[in-house]
Amino acid sequence: MSKELQEIVERAVAQALERQLPKLQAELVKCVLAELPAPAAAAEAGAPGPMPSGLVQAIAGIHAGSTQKEILRALLDAGTSYASRVALFVVRGGAASGWQARGLGDSDLIKDFPLDLTMGPGSHAYQNRVATPANIAEMDRRFVREFGGPANEQIVILPLVLKDKVAALLYADGGTENLLDAGSLEVLVMATSAWLEVASLRKQAQQREMVEPAPSMEPPAAAPAPVQTVSSFADPFAAHTPKHIDRAPEPEPAAEVVEVAASAAAASAAAAPAADPFAGLSPEDADTHRKAQRFARLLVDEIKLYNQAKVNEGRRNKDLYDRLKEDIDKSRTTFQKRYGSTVAASGDYFQKEVVRSLAEDDFSVMGANFRK
Repeated sequence: MSKELQEIVERAVAQALERQLPKLQAELVKCVLAELPAPAAAAEAGAPGPMPSGLVQAIAGIHAGSTQKEILRALLDAGTSYASRVALFVVRGGAASGWQARGLGDSDLIKDFPLDLTMGPGSHAYQNRVATPANIAEMDRRFVREFGGPANEQIVILPLVLKDKVAALLYADGGTENLLDAGSLEVLVMATSAWLEVASLRKQAQQREMVEPAPSMEPPAAAPAPVQTVSSFADPFAAHTPKHIDRAPEPEPAAEVVEVAASAAAASAAAAPAADPFAGLSPEDADTHRKAQRFARLLVDEIKLYNQAKVNEGRRNKDLYDRLKEDIDKSRTTFQKRYGSTVAASGDYFQKEVVRSLAEDDFSVMGANFRK
């Protein structure tokens, strides 16, 4: 294959993936939130309860990340709404090593901290790949000596599974405030796992290299972890190896990724490359604009996903904004907090996406109360 043809195929694959991302994001949110237990009243009535808006926004923040490091940071940040103290341990070669934490004091103390996987709740979560609630007395004694424990002594450890393999463990407890919502944390971890796999697929298809170093979560082939199945998931954090673990080379891209890329290329090879609207900007500014566009799409896709009946009625009656005012205003505020003070603010991407996706580019459908 000539270099010119290869570049055409790469661009076609990237464009195909880019077009499918909003739909894929919405489907991931739907699948993850489907795992939430229904509230008692709703369960008795035989109907699922409404999805918690805070959890939806937290998942949106995770899905706004475009690199593995951004995604994991978003998981930790979102986790602080459901636990007073959270810490992420990366699993490699059957050992768990601290990466980052929130609420545990000096953030440098958790880096490379070895977590015992031979016993206790950490071992149970790792071996059985299930969320494991426990008492702090069952926790690794070195961890307790270094970081202390929560006031009510209750903790939970959740496995982050990639391709049927535990790649990381999330520790959480209620601290002094007794804030610990294990169910919501489990949903966040599931959303993170799904989006990490999407991000890895996208990265491999576009042949992009990570700019920032991040911790490795892939065990070396020579030392498979107990009860872990062999995975073809490409190592998302190979740039970092804990001090107490020997460095291993990053595995080659997975075979199924090559197959997916080839299929997408075959479907899109005839499409002409789209002009880059941000070609005149610096790489940093262009990246901010693209992320803002993706975040706006995700927020609006979620509104549409959970309010399809209102969307249809609003289009017919041309009062779409009045029917979805609370959801639209809340999501607009979320978007402004993230991108309102950046270079992407001038793009007005959320407003444009609302009109494009909800109103199908017919501004009159939004109604008289929707501001331009």
